[in-house]
Amino acid sequence: MLYFTTLRTLAVSLATALLITSAPHAKAESAHEMQRSAREALQELYRTTPAAAAIGEKAAGILVFPEIIKGGFVVAAQYGNGVLFKRGAVAGYYNTSSASFGLQAGVQKFGYALFFMTEEDLSYLGSSAGWEIGALPSLTVVDTGVARSLSTTTLQKGMYAFFFSQRGLMGGLSLQGTKITRIHPDK
Repeated sequence: MLYFTTLRTLAVSLATALLITSAPHAKAESAHEMQRSAREALQELYRTTPAAAAIGEKAAGILVFPEIIKGGFVVAAQYGNGVLFKRGAVAGYYNTSSASFGLQAGVQKFGYALFFMTEEDLSYLGSSAGWEIGALPSLTVVDTGVARSLSTTTLQKGMYAFFFSQRGLMGGLSLQGTKITRIHPDK
């Protein structure tokens, strides 16, 4: 019993340390830096995944998180900042964070983009004070196999998520339980 209590305390401490060390860096980014990173990440995603580019042309909005840091042992946490684009123009700045508990260990960096297909889907993001993925609207995670068969004629309303730039070792990527909150960075 003492072993599990010590292990749990160690895991919570590691996850807390990860958030404390990564959050100040992410919050210190200026709006200009966040915008530059998000645009570069989106262009790289379009270059490597043509289906994302096709979806991007039809989307009402695209929320791009160019770098998420995730790490932990049993308890894990992740954090990062992103930019919402509507028709190519910046429409807002957001952060994403989550914590999870389970069989997991490691540190990883990755990015993801959420494509909101209709104004109705996008309005939920704008009207919520903090939004948890998995609550609303519907989300489809597009992996390599799905991306090959996806076309703009098969798109429905909802959101499509693409992961990119994965580096490091950590078992699994997930958006379930991830909270997205609007922020106001320094210009």
